[in-house]
Amino acid sequence: MKPVLYGILSLTLLYAGNARSQAVLPLSLKEAQDYALKHSATARNARLDVLIQRAKNAEITGVAYPNVKGKGEFSDYINPMKTFVPAEFFDPSRKGEFIPVTFIPKYSNTASLTASQIIFDGSVLVALQARNAIIRLAEQGAQLTEEEIRYNIQKVYYSFVIAGRQYRILTASLQNARSLAHEIEVLHQNGFVEKLEADRTHVQVNNLATDSIRIGNVLTVSEQLLKYQMGMDIDQPIVLTDTAIEQTLAMAQSLAQEAAADYNNRTDFQLLQSQLKLNQYDLKRHRLSGLPSLSAFGTAAYNYSSSSFEDLFHKQYIFYSMVGVQLNVPIFDGLQRRNRVKQARLAVEKTENDIDNLKLGIDFQVAQSRSTLRNSLLALQSQERNLELARSVLDLSHKKYQAGVGSNLELTQAQNDLLSAQNNYFQALLDVVNAQSDLQKATGAFK
Repeated sequence: MKPVLYGILSLTLLYAGNARSQAVLPLSLKEAQDYALKHSATARNARLDVLIQRAKNAEITGVAYPNVKGKGEFSDYINPMKTFVPAEFFDPSRKGEFIPVTFIPKYSNTASLTASQIIFDGSVLVALQARNAIIRLAEQGAQLTEEEIRYNIQKVYYSFVIAGRQYRILTASLQNARSLAHEIEVLHQNGFVEKLEADRTHVQVNNLATDSIRIGNVLTVSEQLLKYQMGMDIDQPIVLTDTAIEQTLAMAQSLAQEAAADYNNRTDFQLLQSQLKLNQYDLKRHRLSGLPSLSAFGTAAYNYSSSSFEDLFHKQYIFYSMVGVQLNVPIFDGLQRRNRVKQARLAVEKTENDIDNLKLGIDFQVAQSRSTLRNSLLALQSQERNLELARSVLDLSHKKYQAGVGSNLELTQAQNDLLSAQNNYFQALLDVVNAQSDLQKATGAFK
């Protein structure tokens, strides 16, 4: 007996350890959204895009700083270039002849330091001015990604909540149907009802069991989809805490009556405005590129040349230095700058058209989403009344059957009508929460 007891105790301790390692995580809607913003790959990549843009901005800023370069160079002229000189320089008797003479030493060593600084350049000036706008554009892109994540999490979260409610109600209906089927089966065995009525009841139970399995699968898929979009381990057990759909319906009623949305609440609208500003900076950059640019430079170096390799390490090197300024004046570039300016100006007009079109799109999205939400709320109210009527009909049919004045067919039909009313009600409920999420997205509420 002891080995058996030890085995049971070991299994119990192992299960308890696994239960502790897989503790159930309670999640409200906000907690689920915050978890997704922290752990999902899409959100993390959006934040990395902002950091990448900051690094690019630092790179652009470096253009305005002094540029310093050091260089060391060693040359070995294997076959030095020779120059012909009159031979009479060396031998007066060879007048009229030329002989090759090498003027370049075989070895040369140079160490230099060069610095340059832009004093004025219109293109660089505009690039520095555009840095903040570029960062703002990247941050707005990340904000837009976060809003999309919040929107998706809310839809999946409420879908999971509704599927859970539907599954619990369907399970209760299945238990009631099984209890009724057992009663009818007992009556049939005692000869009070026909076999047809008992079979009809069993068919109803089987249909409910099939629907229960289907909704159970929907519940499992909804949970897995929520975890996937949150970036959570698929095996982590969770429990949702924001299950009061009634509060969501009250919010939907209020949202359906609100005034038109403000364009500035939409991040994609702000993003297009930032893009317009960047295009205007680009136009300014191309226009200023026609101005002269001025830069300063300087060089300091040590140099020595010798035909003996050993002298490179023992002789004194020659130091020289130089400073200067350089003025570049564009005169004619084949009309390239003019056409670049034209392209940039057309890009500004195109972005302005995109902004006007987005305004129309936002108006359409808000109007359509609000209309859909209102219709969904009306449909939900109708389905609520149908559900109450179906419950009343089933209760009355059950009482009539128990009193012996109703038929099994009437009871089965009432059960089928209730099941259909429940499915329609939960579908209408899902339509309302989805329409509410769409309207919130259209008005820019997922910030």
